[in-house]
Order: sequence, then structure tokens, then C-alpha cells
Amino acid sequence: MKIILLGPPGAGKGTQAKSISNRYDIPHISTGDIFRKNISEETPLGVEAKRYIDNGQLVPDSLTIDIVKDRLSDEDCKKGFLLDGFPRTVAQAEALKVFLQNKNEGMDCALLIDVPKDFILDRMTGRRVCLSCGASYHIKFNPSKVEGKCDVCGSDIIQRKDDNEATVKERLQVYDNQTQPLINYYNEEKLLKVVDGTKAINEVFDSVCNILGRDK
Repeated sequence: MKIILLGPPGAGKGTQAKSISNRYDIPHISTGDIFRKNISEETPLGVEAKRYIDNGQLVPDSLTIDIVKDRLSDEDCKKGFLLDGFPRTVAQAEALKVFLQNKNEGMDCALLIDVPKDFILDRMTGRRVCLSCGASYHIKFNPSKVEGKCDVCGSDIIQRKDDNEATVKERLQVYDNQTQPLINYYNEEKLLKVVDGTKAINEVFDSVCNILGRDK
């Protein structure tokens, strides 16, 4: 089973990716993890990627594609994989399609966890975290017993800088600009499946299983 996971920041992709990977026994492949691994191991691809990153530049599509293709050639991907964070552009999607076609393979599904912007804004700007023990809260859905204080250790709980409204709105705009063409692409390819990400985590996963099938 070969799956691409799409969804805006704050949609719960990480949680669902872990569940999908465990349920269907396929590796969860995050582009961020691949880059970090190649850079830490100083592979030729990693060394090249690091040059761009160190200079504050985006890693070119061609290099990103090469790094992902290299990972998809590993033994554990023979029975399938879940891609998270790739492709990010239509050019990357086309390159992935050609790569798989050359192996007489293809993607099974582009799974979009769909969550309205207002819902995400509410979810992300309401998040709070303990400075000391890392416990997580939400001012609406999971508030601490004493406002501003951690239930576990009593330390201050704060809003992370990247959870403020302006930053969240900016991230959502970037996502829209990058991902909408990709959603259109996979819709035209008849691969797009949409799940309502506003439901409870277990309900979202149940919907995912209905799409992917109950059996491995």
C-alpha cells in the first residue's frame, strides 16, 4: 500500500500517520526525517542538501526528489509506504509518478485530512505547554485546573511562539499556496480521498480505515 498524506498544519497528520503505519505495517516516511538522517550520516545527498540549508536556501526539487527516491528504494518500502511532507509541488508529484511507473507501480491513495482554517486557528492558538515538564493543555478543550499553571508540576504554562495567531495564519497561507495545486492534481489523477479531520482522533482513524480497507 502506497499512500500520500496531505493536510494543513494542526490537522493531526502526525497522530494519524503513526496509526496508519502501525495498522498497515508500512514505514512512515517524513521528508524532514530523511533530510536529517542524510545530513547526520554525511551522505553525498545529505552534504549537498546541507549546503543549501546552511545558506538559508530551499533545497531544490531535483535534490529533494533524489533523496526521497533513494529512501523509497530501501528494503522496508517494498511492501508499501506512507509519505508525509512529500510531494510538496506538482513537479515533485510528477517525478514520483514517473519513478513508480518505471517500477510498474503506482500510488494507491492521496489522503487529505481536511480541517477548516477557523477550526485549526482555534485548535493551535489555544494550545499551551508546561515550561518544566512539557505537559500539554488547551484553553478550551483541555484547560489546566488553575489558569496558567501546570496540573502535573505546578510550573507556568505558556503559548509557544509559533502558536500565536499571526504565525498560524501565515503557515496556513503558505500551506494553501503550496498544497492546493497538489490537491487538484491528485483529484484529477482520481487518487484523492478526503477525511473530516475535525472529528475525534479515533473517529478520524476509523474513517481512514474505511478508505484504506480493514485488512493489511
